[in-house]
Order: sequence, then structure tokens, then C-alpha cells
Amino acid sequence: MKVYAGMDPRMPLSEVAAHATRIEALGYDGLHVAETIHDPFMVSLLALQATSTLTVRTAVALAFVRSPMITALSSWDLGVISGGRFELGLGTQIKQNIEDRYGSPWSEPVKRMEDYVDAVRACFHSFQTGKPLNVTGSHYPLRRLQAYFNPGPSPEVQPPAIYLGGVNQKMTRLAGRVADGFVTHPTNSSPKAVLTHCLPNLETGLNEAGRSRAGFELVVGTQVITGVNDERLDQERERQRKLFAFLYSTPAYARTLELYGWVHLVGELQQLVRNDNWTTLKSVVTDEILDTLIPTGRIDELSALLMKRFGEFADGITLSVPTDPELDEGLKTCIHELQGATP
Repeated sequence: MKVYAGMDPRMPLSEVAAHATRIEALGYDGLHVAETIHDPFMVSLLALQATSTLTVRTAVALAFVRSPMITALSSWDLGVISGGRFELGLGTQIKQNIEDRYGSPWSEPVKRMEDYVDAVRACFHSFQTGKPLNVTGSHYPLRRLQAYFNPGPSPEVQPPAIYLGGVNQKMTRLAGRVADGFVTHPTNSSPKAVLTHCLPNLETGLNEAGRSRAGFELVVGTQVITGVNDERLDQERERQRKLFAFLYSTPAYARTLELYGWVHLVGELQQLVRNDNWTTLKSVVTDEILDTLIPTGRIDELSALLMKRFGEFADGITLSVPTDPELDEGLKTCIHELQGATP
């Protein structure tokens, strides 16, 4: 199993290189870069320049706020400068954010994403071979790429792999049809959610495209609660309780709560977050709920816990880098054990 780190989305750009160097030293296979307040391609460049073996993947960059040509050019450059260590993860975001935060148009997301991936891959093909660009999709018709604007041809450069992230069934099915891998959202990463919603739809998409799971990477983007001892574990549990409430207060992420029969939580969490009322959170998000949806254990027992939960179906897993440096040695051991190596 491959192990991927994330990063604090509010991390200053000046600290990205040190963070990437640290996670490479800890033994991680890769770094996931989200899109929140920084441009994910800029962050990816800083991380790639600071490392030599680490895979860096946007997880995820927002597709619909960029033209596929712009995304293809940025991804191609990052692949070239890193010797092939960059991977492109794409997502849709919700309608309100696309329209009201980015001022971009919204349309039916699944077909649009399919056309987007096709367009990016067509750009990669033209970059690699020098052949004309001719994309006829309804959302992103691309027919013009003069040699002056083509960064290739570069037959020795391999196009970056394309991953999708998402939560609904149709997007998951699309990933099986057109992507190289899929990253689950933290809110749909419990074993029951993956086995009930994610895997069946991935398999459907793979079958529709005549593909198999071989070479396709399913990365479980789970949250984790851990600490060096029970006291630190309890402290981290309280921090994650607030994050849990924020994530699951979004209606689009309610599917997992419904799956476990906790549909009533959606409205309660929305009200709590809207009123900035965190004092009553513990009575709403109980330890039972947290332990069911988020792997929880001391760092010395974490690898066994994660393998038990995800080992039968996950090809990769996200494991947050703790802020507490006391966890580093235990984290190294955990990463090696998950990778199947000898610590």
C-alpha cells in the first residue's frame, strides 16, 4: 500500500519546501496538494523542487475554473521539471463555490468532467507527439495549437497520470472509465462507504471501458486520529471532532451519515456550525460516531488498525503528518509497515 501525506491548506508558501522535505524523509510515497487558498500548481512546484523521490499530486485541483489547455500546460511543465513525479488530480467542487467564489459557469458536472479529461489528455498527446490538436467535445472544443505554442514534441516525456476525486456515484463511475486512479473524500472513506458506494461504481466504470483494476489506484483519503499516548489521543480527538462537524455540515457530504442511519446529524451540524456553537458538539458528535468513521488509535497500533480497515481494497491511503514531532519515529515505522517494508 502506498502512503500519501497532506498539508495544512493555510501553510505559508515559504514553508512548503521544508514540509515536503520532512515527509520525504519520513518515507512517504507522495504528497497530496489541495486547492483552498493557494494555487495547487504553485505549491506542487515548490514541493517538487525541494525533493527528489516524492510523488506530488494535486488532490484536487478544480477543473471547471481553468481551461483544459492551461491545466495541461501547468501539469506538463511540472512533469518535465520533476522527471515525471507530478500527477494531476482533478475535482469539480460544488456549484455555489464555482459560481460565487470563482465567478465561473456551472453545468452538469459528470459529462463536463469527462470532456475535460479527454481535452487534457488530447493536449498531452499533442505536446508529446507534435500532432495536431482536434478535440470535438461539446464543452471544450480545442482545434488550435501552433508549433510556437506547443511545449513539445517530447516523446521521452510521459504525460502525467490523471486522478479524479469525488463523492457521488456517477463521478466515481466516471473515474473507473477515464482516470488512472481515484481519491475518496474524507467523508466517504469509511470501509462501509467504500464497499457500498465507491468500489461497485468504480468496477462498473472500469467494465464499461473494458478495463481492469490492474494499474488503477484507489486511494482512501481517510482522516486519522492518533497520538503517542492516550492523553495525546484524546486531545487530537477533540480537534478532529470540530473538523468532522465542519465537513459533515455540508449537505453534499451527507451520504455516509445516511448510510449509518445518522441522517438527523446533518441538520444538527449545520445549525451548530452556522451559529459557531462548538460547546455542545461533544453531545452531537459522540466518540462512537468518531470511532466508527475515523480510524483512531495510538501511533504504535495505527498500521495494524489501518490495514484491518482498508487493506483488502485500498491501493493507497492518506496519513496526515502530525504537528507533534514526538510522533515522527512511530510514524516512520507505521509508514514502512503499511508499505510492506521492514521498519
